Amino acid sequence: MPAIELVEKILRLKEERGAVIFAHNYQPPEIQDVADHLGDSLDLSRLAATLEEKIIIFCGVHFMAETAAILSPGKTVILPDPGAGCPMADMLDAGQLRALQKKHPGAVTVMYVNSTAEVKALTDICCTSANALAVIDSIPEEEKIIFGPDQYLGGWVSLQTGRSMILWNGFCPSHQKIMLEEIRELRERYPGAVVMVHPEVSPEIEAEADVTLGTGSMIRYAGESDADTFIVGTEVGMCYRLEKLYPGKTFIPASPNAVCPNMKKISLEKILASLETLEPVIKVPKKTSDAARIAIERMIAIG
Repeated sequence: MPAIELVEKILRLKEERGAVIFAHNYQPPEIQDVADHLGDSLDLSRLAATLEEKIIIFCGVHFMAETAAILSPGKTVILPDPGAGCPMADMLDAGQLRALQKKHPGAVTVMYVNSTAEVKALTDICCTSANALAVIDSIPEEEKIIFGPDQYLGGWVSLQTGRSMILWNGFCPSHQKIMLEEIRELRERYPGAVVMVHPEVSPEIEAEADVTLGTGSMIRYAGESDADTFIVGTEVGMCYRLEKLYPGKTFIPASPNAVCPNMKKISLEKILASLETLEPVIKVPKKTSDAARIAIERMIAIG
């Protein structure tokens, strides 16, 4: 079916179902274009709880749809491809976290929102890349801190705050594909360009950057900056979002290899199928959801 026909059917069926389509900043261009709302995982999850629509088509990965379902227990959250997972989130499961907590009794558990619902349910407070510094600063200095799943976000936060933390050794495979040589070559090719990277990158990439920002902060920074050219050190889909917002500026991927294959699993065909069948629904058991919501709401309260 031609793309234009698919989009027409999606828009018509979305209205009939009373549904809303969310897309993460890393989604392919055609998915971003059909979405009602774009953003990072937490922004979209928080928005889900405020909208009138009871059906949410979440174009992202599994932990994002889970978070939306946790914050909107009375709504139907659908992930068009249930196989769209997150390797980083899968690097730490509930059993492993329990063992780490047992090894460090009394430590405050801080988990990146890029984690499973079961892990969030064992967590004291979640964080995003945007508010990780504020979350850590909110914890008394005498407290030990367990941080995961991302060792690189955790290492960056530790460096910025001066807090020693017990780090899990997870990571985002897509961000590890950004190479130092690529950034240095782009700097030579685009003198004066601002290098902005996501804190999920490795330390040597972060050290080479001008600024380290989450995706939401990248959007704000690019809009406020006087610079007209940016080298973007995160998943390649972010450049399309930035180009649409700021057509007068130039955004260059730090690496063409920084692609999240799971983010690219969602397609227009799968969105249409989800609207037709209202499947697959992402469900989180009530006990897990109730416990995880506490950690997420504590994060939201910090801002």
